[in-house]
Amino acid sequence: MADIVDTAIATPGFSTLVAAVKAAGLVETLKGKGPFTVFAPTDAAFAKLPAGTVEGLLKDIPTLKNILTYHVVSGVQKPTRNGRTYTTVNGKEINVKVTVDTTESFIWGGQTNPAKVTNLGIAVDNGSIVVIDEVLLPYPGDEPPVHN
Repeated sequence: MADIVDTAIATPGFSTLVAAVKAAGLVETLKGKGPFTVFAPTDAAFAKLPAGTVEGLLKDIPTLKNILTYHVVSGVQKPTRNGRTYTTVNGKEINVKVTVDTTESFIWGGQTNPAKVTNLGIAVDNGSIVVIDEVLLPYPGDEPPVHN
């Protein structure tokens, strides 16, 4: 097995995430001992952002780092329990919502649309990668938004 970064590099669909991690200077951190769970947006998730957003973030390293660390939690986590809250590395919370029939999990942060979990966990040497279809955006202020 490889670590989070090497696995993301070797896995199709994560080139934007890898470029962002490199630009933010987070490679060594995500290659560290961990364990970490990375809620990893795919290239298609980044493509849903408004035109020019990714390019702008790659030039605004503090904001980019804030967004990327909002996708990382300590430990190996599987978002399968409804109402579960995780505190991310950047200090803000994300919340798990599971469908009534428990077949789908969604991650809520400060973004308008929830991120659907499309792969519950790619095992890596230093944790897990949970694949999501939206970029999680940190909410403003200290209080997480309420999502129903």
